[in-house]
Amino acid sequence: MEDRRHPQPDGGFTANITIDGEYRPDAATLGQIADESVRRLGEFAESVVVTARHEVGSPDAPALTQRLTFAAEAGAARRDLVQSQVYLSVLDVADSRRRAVVRLALTAIAPQHDTVLAEFQDFVRTVGLSAGAEA
Repeated sequence: MEDRRHPQPDGGFTANITIDGEYRPDAATLGQIADESVRRLGEFAESVVVTARHEVGSPDAPALTQRLTFAAEAGAARRDLVQSQVYLSVLDVADSRRRAVVRLALTAIAPQHDTVLAEFQDFVRTVGLSAGAEA
């Protein structure tokens, strides 16, 4: 997992981007995988609400975006946070039944979120696979 932090904290919380992923041999849809993420977040955050969800991409490169609001302890204070998530399904070229799902998430305090969202969207556009890349 990689974690990138925004250089200018706002309200004592630094906006950050988290990237993780996993091999998904099951038939779970991106919506079901996003629901799993919401449940995990609810284990340590309060009042988790999905405020938007959209399926994007194409049949060859499916993706899903969702926005969550929640409250959590950050530092020594309770914060109202917004998280924008992007799920990318990466299919095996040789066997489309095999896939990995990559999740990119921007977390920021509510007043800062829309200010840093464009940077996150620019970053997401740079994510791709490299032919011949080794693990």
